[in-house]
Amino acid sequence: QVQLVESGGGLVQAGGSLRLSCAASGRAGGTYAMGWFRPAPGKEREFVAAITWSGGFTWYSASMKGRFTISRDLAKNMLYLQIVSLKPEDTAVYYCAGDTVAYTRPTMPQLYDYWGQGTQVTVSS
Repeated sequence: QVQLVESGGGLVQAGGSLRLSCAASGRAGGTYAMGWFRPAPGKEREFVAAITWSGGFTWYSASMKGRFTISRDLAKNMLYLQIVSLKPEDTAVYYCAGDTVAYTRPTMPQLYDYWGQGTQVTVSS
């Protein structure tokens, strides 16, 4: 069983930046990829970015590429999401998730096996 705990959210002005963190504990060795998601209109959870745990290969939502950077620290079992040039429409709860199957493109939330509780990001205009 793997537990994920997000942190780093908060209130920030438009144009600012944040780094979200996700701490993984438990049996994380079987993880293939980890990703970040957020709710969106008409979707339960919208894909933001993902990274393979061992190789560091990344995927990004086309609309978010450039302002969002996903990374991980294997030694610390930590996943990160750096967000720059924040916009009010980035306001959301951000969830990290892990998947144990080597999908070609782990960009859909239903592919993920375990989830954190989320961290709130609020961007003021």
